[in-house]
Amino acid sequence: MDGTLDHTMIRVSDLEESLDWYQTHLEYEEKDRFEGDGFTIVYLGPEEMHDEGAMLEITHNEGEEPEVGDAWGHIAVRVPDGELEDYYQQLLDEGVDDYRDPESCGGDYAFVKDPDGHEIEIVQRDPDEGALWSIDHTMIRVEDADEALGFWTRKFEYDEVGRWEADTFANYFVEPRDAAPEAMSVELTYNYDGRSYDTGDAWGHLCVRVDDLAEDWEALLEREAPDYRDPESNDNMYAFTKDQDGHEIELIERDLEADSLFPF
Repeated sequence: MDGTLDHTMIRVSDLEESLDWYQTHLEYEEKDRFEGDGFTIVYLGPEEMHDEGAMLEITHNEGEEPEVGDAWGHIAVRVPDGELEDYYQQLLDEGVDDYRDPESCGGDYAFVKDPDGHEIEIVQRDPDEGALWSIDHTMIRVEDADEALGFWTRKFEYDEVGRWEADTFANYFVEPRDAAPEAMSVELTYNYDGRSYDTGDAWGHLCVRVDDLAEDWEALLEREAPDYRDPESNDNMYAFTKDQDGHEIELIERDLEADSLFPF
């Protein structure tokens, strides 16, 4: 299994407003687009993104207002070490609302929100570890840390590459074995108070690249991953499983040299 995180998908209420926001403030460019019956899908990412870098998939369903739940936390985007305050101020100068500034986050990171209320963390990284504004990680909240770590390490053969434990919560980072520095990771956040979460519908899924959809799907089933939407039900173009908390995970074969990123 390839294991590279291909993209994270969010739903938006106004496609043009969202595209303008990401293209203006994060300097994203449109990588591909698919117009369906009543919906539009657009892939976005930095112009100079790495082959193993993750894209942001924006989905707009006509006439729907997505509801942001708390089972999904945020995406994190990269800026160079030492330049967090400069880039945060740049966003404010461009009209982005002041949500959580660097000072309130100990000078290590900051947060803004997009037009639909999706939280976006800004983290500092070595400039060689991904293009400016490239996606560093996606954070999801889990109800059992051991189960969540077991899911990613056993089902997808990911490694735990970092953790941070506080008085009331812990963060665990997982990513594919031997992942490129530019690749996106998954942040699993576990709160010790035993709370449950509302998934909402404003966040859709994570997508993992596979080498062979049929073979890797069978391997996941042998590892007791949920059979949610199998390849056959999706014309053998992609498939979906779910983690222990119901977060959807898409599997897809990706030809980076193809004229379109969509398999359909």
